[in-house]
Amino acid sequence: MWPEDYKYKQMAYTINKTDGTVLTSITDGTVDNTTSVQLFGKSFSGFGEGLNENLVKLLENSAGTTAPSAPLKGELWMDTSTSQLKVYDGTSFKPTGGAKSSSAAPTNSGAGDLWHDSGNDQLYVYTGSAFHLVGPVYTSGQQLSGWKIETLASGGGNKVVSSMYAGNIRVCILSKETFTPSVTQTGFAEIKAGLTLNTTLGAVFEGTNTQAANIDVSGSTNGSSTLIAGGNLLRADASDTTTGVLTVDNDGGIIIGDSQELTITVASNDVTIAQTSQDKDLKFTVNDGGVTKTPIEITGSTGTVTINGNLIITGSYDKSSVDVSTYVDAFIGLNEGNGSNVDGGLIVERSSDEARIFWDQSEGYWSAGVTGSFSQVIRLADTTDDGGANHSKVLKATSAGGLTMDSVTLVAVGSDITSSTSTSSTSVPTTGQVAKSLKLWGGSVISDDSSNSIAGNRYVETSAPTSGQGADGDLWFVREA
Repeated sequence: MWPEDYKYKQMAYTINKTDGTVLTSITDGTVDNTTSVQLFGKSFSGFGEGLNENLVKLLENSAGTTAPSAPLKGELWMDTSTSQLKVYDGTSFKPTGGAKSSSAAPTNSGAGDLWHDSGNDQLYVYTGSAFHLVGPVYTSGQQLSGWKIETLASGGGNKVVSSMYAGNIRVCILSKETFTPSVTQTGFAEIKAGLTLNTTLGAVFEGTNTQAANIDVSGSTNGSSTLIAGGNLLRADASDTTTGVLTVDNDGGIIIGDSQELTITVASNDVTIAQTSQDKDLKFTVNDGGVTKTPIEITGSTGTVTINGNLIITGSYDKSSVDVSTYVDAFIGLNEGNGSNVDGGLIVERSSDEARIFWDQSEGYWSAGVTGSFSQVIRLADTTDDGGANHSKVLKATSAGGLTMDSVTLVAVGSDITSSTSTSSTSVPTTGQVAKSLKLWGGSVISDDSSNSIAGNRYVETSAPTSGQGADGDLWFVREA
């Protein structure tokens, strides 16, 4: 062998990477360990074992708990501590991707690792600290629940909608427009723009709603005591009826009329019913046998209260005005309908006492008086013209002017008349005084000695005497001609 030929055969191997760069140079008969596998030089004895180990490492991707010590970019390593296949990116080994399927979350996971929860058919991603759910949001046991984007056919073309499911049942459909599906959708004969609920479920919106454009009032069956059908709500734009009690829980009360004429308000627990239109009346009407009648009418321009019909007062009637009350009725009935006979009449209140005229039921006659001192009011029927036959009765003259009594006792009142000019006892005349005045009439005294002497002459003429007729003491009587 020529020396030149031996020199050629001793040349080192130059190992290049995929991109053409030189990885290493291997001298003949040596082994290079600059990578994860052994690289053999030319004429290295016993290379077979190392070569086979290299092949095994490639087959198992250097499986182990420790990463290869001299990896090349793109080299694979099966990390047996996490059961993950990782690739070297030039700096460190990173998971190659894919997901691990198990019923329990993997341990020793790296950021970006995927885990398929085989028990619930859900996919999770590891963030570096914990697994977060990717989807679906429902488990296999819960079935389809949540929003699902769907395309529904209609006469106006396909419509993209969002359907909300709960337990694989479509509860509602969200749409941007109103349309009728051409393929039957259970519970959705028509889909409205906005949110349409499944009619077969009796689905409703629960919670607080601050505003609604419309309310469906076609139904009147309540879902519960707190879930009220639209048909049971009182309307503001039409006549309506309620079977419940209407309560206005504020003192502002109720206002009625297009000009707010009638108000019912409360102030300090006092209730006021007011007719607020100037000079307009307030009327209370009733249906009397099919005829509308107005038993009470208050005239706005005068304040006069008119009662058409009978007025029945069960309590006291107080009239504080000083005006005189007038009544068109010929009679005023008292104690009507009382059911028992009691005293009754009129009472006049005075500053310190009261005056009464009333029927005394216990005595059976009318009485009158002041503050407890009452006596019988004498009627004409209570009198008599025969005092002899009817004792203790008030006397009256007969039609002829007569009066009958058993006896009469006259008691002197006042003092005697002492002169013809005396007037001291003229206010209470008695028989004796009249006789005495006759004795003194004319200026002279008639004797009382039964001699029938007279003081002067007595004249009876049809005319008064002249200045030249008669003398002192004469009596002159003028009679009708």
